[in-house]
Amino acid sequence: QVQLVESGGGLVQAGGSLRLSCTASGRSFDEYAVGWLRQAPGKGREFVAAIAWYSDSKTHYADSVKGRFTISRDDAKNVVYLHMNSLKPEDTAVYYCAADRLGSWPYDWEYWGQGTQVTVSS
Repeated sequence: QVQLVESGGGLVQAGGSLRLSCTASGRSFDEYAVGWLRQAPGKGREFVAAIAWYSDSKTHYADSVKGRFTISRDDAKNVVYLHMNSLKPEDTAVYYCAADRLGSWPYDWEYWGQGTQVTVSS
């Protein structure tokens, strides 16, 4: 079992950057693939990025964020980061961290954080 807590959201102008953190509690964090998903007002939840668990660490990105967002992990600190650059107003959403233990792509997200709000002003 793992508990996930997101942080780092906020208000930023278009073209700016933010770094989101997903901090996990529990054991064997390196056995979990971790992803970021987002939900904009009035829309469904959509995939943003994911990173495989320790033995692989492959990454996957939605087309809408490729080249602008980077996902990384630091298993020694039990943290996964989402570095977001060149932010656009359409990136405005609640961003959720999710985890899948020992899963393979495409992941089946078993654990979820509570979400963090990202607002990009034009």
